[in-house]
Amino acid sequence: MRDTVIAIVGADSLAGREMREILGAGPLAKQLRLLSSESQESIFSSTDDEAVVIAPLEEENLSGATLLFLTGPPASSRRAHSIAARLTPTPEIIDLSFGLEDLPEARLRSPMVEPAGFQVPPGALHIVAHPAATAVALLLSRLHAVRPVRASVVEVFEPASERGSRGIEELQKQTVSLLSFQKLPQEVFDAQLGFNLLPRYGTAAKEPLSDFELRIERHLASLLAMAGGAPMPSLRLIQAPVFHGYSISAWVEFSAPLAANEAAAALAGQTVEIRRSDEEPATNAGAAGQSGITVSVQADRNNPRALWFWVVGDNLRMAADEAMLIAAALVEAQ
Repeated sequence: MRDTVIAIVGADSLAGREMREILGAGPLAKQLRLLSSESQESIFSSTDDEAVVIAPLEEENLSGATLLFLTGPPASSRRAHSIAARLTPTPEIIDLSFGLEDLPEARLRSPMVEPAGFQVPPGALHIVAHPAATAVALLLSRLHAVRPVRASVVEVFEPASERGSRGIEELQKQTVSLLSFQKLPQEVFDAQLGFNLLPRYGTAAKEPLSDFELRIERHLASLLAMAGGAPMPSLRLIQAPVFHGYSISAWVEFSAPLAANEAAAALAGQTVEIRRSDEEPATNAGAAGQSGITVSVQADRNNPRALWFWVVGDNLRMAADEAMLIAAALVEAQ
């Protein structure tokens, strides 16, 4: 069995910092390399106020790595993949950036949703599924296993952190500017997000919100197909003025009536926490740093075959947890 040497490309990104935090607290890596998304060294301050040096993305810094986490911009992931292909042995690649998802050898992964015994071909690129797709697939697949789902409507409220540090910074600056009656920065969203909800970005935004909605739909369709075949929901993505964490409102109609407590029992288990009606509802702020998803269930007063579900989860932690599950399986197989 080879020593596990892990490299994180984009270690200064939000996803990279999440991976670094998890790996720093666990025994998986005997050696951890932090790499920039660019060909230059960078330095940032960690949460304990210590300066962390991040090496440039160069072949010499990837050589010898057995596991490679891609957490930076898609362009840096493609460059890292190109470099890794020249290395011997070639490291296993786990992509959290979606930069490699269009390559033929890419395989969408979500261990939280995958059925027992699920395998991918040797040499596959492991693409971590979109966290919102994972959350909805967990919900619908577990419900469908106890009562066939007839139809569903899902509204996903997107946090600014899905646009990386730039999204977080722009929301923060917009909030301050609004309170001080100053001009709003709009480089990321090209619209007012502070104290507002956006069904789409402004026309000058580099990537439209609909592109991210389509990615969630693609990933969700694949996950549902592998996890029991629940029908695809009608899905809508809304940009919310929050920093971290997904909030999801889902309406699900079943082939026959299903009581709220029966649905809760079907969902409860590994990676899913249930909040009872007499408890405080889950919030995206409360989900920060927590693994899995938290779900509340409520009856639809106008349809005896339907239920409402409120789902929250930390987007960064969910993706990192999925990546770690993939990595653990790869290390065990070495």
